[in-house]
Amino acid sequence: MPIATDEKQRIQEFIAYVRTLDGDEKGEAQVFCDRLFQAFGHKGYKEAGATLEFRVTNEKGGTKYSDLVWKPTLVLEMKKRGEILHRHYSQLFAYWERLVPKRPRYAILCNFDEFWIYDFDNQMEEPVDRVPIANLFERRSAFNFLLPTPKAPHFENNLVDVTREAAAKLAQVFN
Repeated sequence: MPIATDEKQRIQEFIAYVRTLDGDEKGEAQVFCDRLFQAFGHKGYKEAGATLEFRVTNEKGGTKYSDLVWKPTLVLEMKKRGEILHRHYSQLFAYWERLVPKRPRYAILCNFDEFWIYDFDNQMEEPVDRVPIANLFERRSAFNFLLPTPKAPHFENNLVDVTREAAAKLAQVFN
């Protein structure tokens, strides 16, 4: 199915915009999130129903702030440009774990250069996909859950799907 020109333009404009940013988590994460939602066809994060700096109570009763929560779809945690994302897995997982009821299906770590997408319901340790922002247009189907009318995303590291496919092929050979 061919991509609509306006969708292509929105995503390309987002990629170009991100290149102009310094990658400062405190100063630029909120506008980054808003522009991300716009790139996928929303008027903005607020109009889509997401919340910035969402208060998350930790196990000790303290409060932490997740950069963006869009229940029941997404929790997104931003880090500064160049930050090594795997170092922040436990923070993202802790936020996701505490976001009940209607825990988000997907969790993303982003450092202004790449997205690491998690689906903790199906794959705990490894991201289901890693998408460099420079490749966002080509890999946009990994973000189908962000569309105003969501579609099933297509991930490149979905180990559950890979296992199912391998099992199906093995059964086919066996039969």
